[in-house]
Amino acid sequence: MVIVKVMGGLGNQLQQYALYKKLESMGKDVRLDVSWFKNDDLQEEVLAKRELELDNFDGVSYKEATPEEVRSVRGWTLDEKEPFKLKLKRKLMPASNMIFAESDMYHGQVFEFTDKYLEGYWACEKYYADILPKLRQEIHFPQIKDNAVASQNEALIHKMEETDSVSVHIRRGDYLDATNRVIFGGICTQDYYKAAIAYIKELNPNATFFFFSDDISYVREHYQDSSYEIVDCNHGENSLYDMMLMSHCKHNICANSTFSFWGARLNQGADKIMIRPSIHKNMQVCIPEQMQELWKGWVLITPQGKVVGGEH
Repeated sequence: MVIVKVMGGLGNQLQQYALYKKLESMGKDVRLDVSWFKNDDLQEEVLAKRELELDNFDGVSYKEATPEEVRSVRGWTLDEKEPFKLKLKRKLMPASNMIFAESDMYHGQVFEFTDKYLEGYWACEKYYADILPKLRQEIHFPQIKDNAVASQNEALIHKMEETDSVSVHIRRGDYLDATNRVIFGGICTQDYYKAAIAYIKELNPNATFFFFSDDISYVREHYQDSSYEIVDCNHGENSLYDMMLMSHCKHNICANSTFSFWGARLNQGADKIMIRPSIHKNMQVCIPEQMQELWKGWVLITPQGKVVGGEH
């Protein structure tokens, strides 16, 4: 049995679910372990407590790993301490380790495992690119409960479908935390967004840009243009509908954030342009040939505003 650990925000949850569905499509005996969300102590290092949001989506279905199944593969559950004997065995016999932790952008060996507990975020497009059309058909956003919010979203969707719309995601919030800034900061610079917008405008001069952010005041101050529209209607438990709106745009400019990656991935457009930063974290190095292989169909732009493999 292969068990995929689910953790983090909505974008990460969708990636772990996508890997699960890929393994399932291969005939693997696979489960999702969602226990991370059931114990507050497991989220000690997270700035904002995360909720399991997968279950909010119509069409999402999975087999949940029981504590007994997790223990049979991993050796202990998340809310237990690792037994000393298992810890010693892992040190003396690394090959016996039943936990596989993500340590690189792509690990092709995950598709060869038959008994393993997988820990990671699995952001790389190559893991599940071939089943994304199927996922787009299966993943449906839940109905908005608040009528006023529903009306605002419906009006925006209509406008996005009637114009050459482009979503632009600017993530600040928790990325401004000192620790997170070291990891994620300085990647989606103003040069990055300037180059991404210019790339779209060169191909679509009449494009309208819809800005999404967790720091609306910053966006209002720094992005002012007649072709810009700031989206500010989904807050709190309704925040996931920003992803829905992104998916209704014709094209997508993403932050180094899996939330906007999925806004682009769920976009049904056959001719969509998807733009993302050339790196996701500061410890990564962009190797153009590798990135273009692992993220086929995406336009990659550096923090300095250069298109990877292009002349823009």
